[in-house]
Amino acid sequence: MSLKEALQRIISTLANKNDEIQNFIDTLNHTLKGVQANSSKVITDLDEEFDGLYSVLDEMKESMTNTIKQEQAKKSQELQNQLAQCTNALKCSEELLDFASRSLDIKEPEEFSKAARQIKDRVTMAAAFRLSLKPKVSDNMNHLMVDFSQERQMIQTLKFLSVPKAPEIDTADCLVADNCVTIAWRMQEEDNKIDHYVLEYRKTHFDGLPRIKDERCWEIIDHIKGTEYTLTGVKFEAKYMNFRVRACNKAVAGDYSDPVTLETKALNFSFDSCSSHLNLKVDDSFVEWDSTGGKSQETKVKGKENKGRSGTPSPKRTSFTSRPALARGGRDRFTGESYTVLGDTVIESGQHYWEVKAQKDCKSYSVGVAYKSLGKFDQLGKTGTSWCIYVNNWLQASFAAKHNNKAKALEMNMPDRIGVYCDFDGGQLSFYNASSKQLLYTFKTKFIQPVVPGFMVWCGGLTLYTGLQVPSAVKTLQKNENGMSDSSNSLTSAAQ
Repeated sequence: MSLKEALQRIISTLANKNDEIQNFIDTLNHTLKGVQANSSKVITDLDEEFDGLYSVLDEMKESMTNTIKQEQAKKSQELQNQLAQCTNALKCSEELLDFASRSLDIKEPEEFSKAARQIKDRVTMAAAFRLSLKPKVSDNMNHLMVDFSQERQMIQTLKFLSVPKAPEIDTADCLVADNCVTIAWRMQEEDNKIDHYVLEYRKTHFDGLPRIKDERCWEIIDHIKGTEYTLTGVKFEAKYMNFRVRACNKAVAGDYSDPVTLETKALNFSFDSCSSHLNLKVDDSFVEWDSTGGKSQETKVKGKENKGRSGTPSPKRTSFTSRPALARGGRDRFTGESYTVLGDTVIESGQHYWEVKAQKDCKSYSVGVAYKSLGKFDQLGKTGTSWCIYVNNWLQASFAAKHNNKAKALEMNMPDRIGVYCDFDGGQLSFYNASSKQLLYTFKTKFIQPVVPGFMVWCGGLTLYTGLQVPSAVKTLQKNENGMSDSSNSLTSAAQ
């Protein structure tokens, strides 16, 4: 190794380390802000909880005070009534005593006898002799006394909630397959108060620890009862995904687990509108035949109707007096009868998979790959630089594999959705029924140039699905097929 190469490696190592340290500084700053914000929040929550306690105590005090006052009023009323009765009885008794005393001075026997009878009758009816001289109520209020010593002890035991500890994600039990991600975790200590778990994830292009800056927001999956969860149908549009999980009891959530990063690499590409035929209306993942395409930009020149010049059914051929600007990468738009659009990503190594679904009324389309050198008039499958599956629903239905202007009819039902598997290094291009994973056809060749996904569509539209891993079923079929030296579905001659 030269000194320059060694220095470049040192520079690369230092740059990576600086980037790692900067990310850690960002993490610390983010955590510091989080501590400040969360501290303010829990203090506010604490004030609210104590205010709630104060409110309950005030309400209880008011209620108990009212009870005492009601008891006081009740007893006072009873005693006031009894006091009034006794006062009246005493007054009547004193009047009778005075009358009896004066009667002793009466000299006339007859008057004395009359007075004596009156006194006797009044004594018999006197209220003083019918009164109870015992208070109806006592002054004892001890039954309304309180002792809050136990409650004070309970209040003195107030403490912060018991927070679940952070789970630990077990990367050995995590699985990434078929655009599904299974995450498994465990608690470091048994905790029977855990009610559920919260899983959070986000897509990223960075390996290692999650970045703070320029990252997507965390997606949340709440109320997971077990210690494993599978995300299904995930589009792998980023190289990696970050995951973290936290445990929750009935009251509070615990700390997050240490985040883990899993690789979710898959081929992502869109239709390249810069190279598409002007009769194609192109979006990132949808292409549709448009018979009026290019009329607003080009001057249409009437041409002869093309009858049977190619295997691709064609409407009236349209030519243009001028040519549109060169597309991205310096190539021309497809024109003439080549109603073609390429993908915007080059494949030069590895194994990749994508799917295409045609509209129900689509009359003709092709799906495959081609070298970037495919000419602007060339049709997929009609040159030695392109390989495809061709579907024709116009006039006479046909389903075939095409390469180098040779076609192999396929004796099977046309699927609604086609899966394309490209093994660049292994020189293999296979097509599958995307739903059943039935193998439709396999080309075997040696790719001598990078390839790009290619698509042809006429009178209809195609929807593109990318960000897909190679399905497990396809991997298994590929292994089985590669183990068969003479596969009936794999015609080497058609791929040369």
